[in-house]
Amino acid sequence: MKKWVMIIDVAKCHNCNNCFMACKDEHVDNDWTPVSRPQPRHGHRWRDIARTDRGQYPLIDIVYRPGNCMMCENAPCIDAGSGAVIRRDDGIVLIVNEMAKGRRDLVEACPYGAIWWNDAENLPQKCTFCAHLLDQGWTDTRCSQVCPTGATVFRFLDNIELEALIREEGLECYRDDLGTRPRVIYKNLYRFTKHFIAGSLIYGDECCEGAQVTVAGETGRESAVCSNGYGDFRADGLVPDAYTVTISYPGCTDIVRKVTLEESCHLGEFTLG
Repeated sequence: MKKWVMIIDVAKCHNCNNCFMACKDEHVDNDWTPVSRPQPRHGHRWRDIARTDRGQYPLIDIVYRPGNCMMCENAPCIDAGSGAVIRRDDGIVLIVNEMAKGRRDLVEACPYGAIWWNDAENLPQKCTFCAHLLDQGWTDTRCSQVCPTGATVFRFLDNIELEALIREEGLECYRDDLGTRPRVIYKNLYRFTKHFIAGSLIYGDECCEGAQVTVAGETGRESAVCSNGYGDFRADGLVPDAYTVTISYPGCTDIVRKVTLEESCHLGEFTLG
């Protein structure tokens, strides 16, 4: 059976907030019963954009991760709701308004912090994947419709199609350790959750392009990259570990550095010779 899935490419999000504003435009002061009651004008972020900063001067990487209700297959809110939260056949998880009145506890049931409390309605509320629009024949949510970079894509896939896409695109779940099996999945998530080791290389009086840089961790993880036309290299997608960085260039003595990585770092400039 096909179900809706949202695919978010972290590398393409520029924090323009079009998606956030489109969600507000669709839901603030608009009653889409039975799918959702009006969203408050202030406070709620059914579509939110988290930010993290990686690295250090001269290489700082600012990364944005859009997020909303994860539409989990193993949804903790459904388990806690006793009928106040349901999953439709198309995979969309919805709060049942008439049964969720006064259920402030459901806000705490979501490990992603995607459920909000509406004092005026006395209701927990969250993203609905714009189910009211899908029921009218739409094939996009408002947030995916307005994304100018294609960072958010909305698809209707069966399990075989989804598994193939995950393999082909290298998609991942955010906080996979929670075991919730979300239907919001990410591309290039490593840029938000992992670290890099970077540096700059000089050969003679020029930037050194094409040097081989190998980063080997004590736990077995290894990454190999080449320096670019500016002499810069970056080995990304690393977890905290003790690494050996080896820089090799034809006709030059290898440079070896030991790095205990706790967060993304720039090792500075190296002169090859």
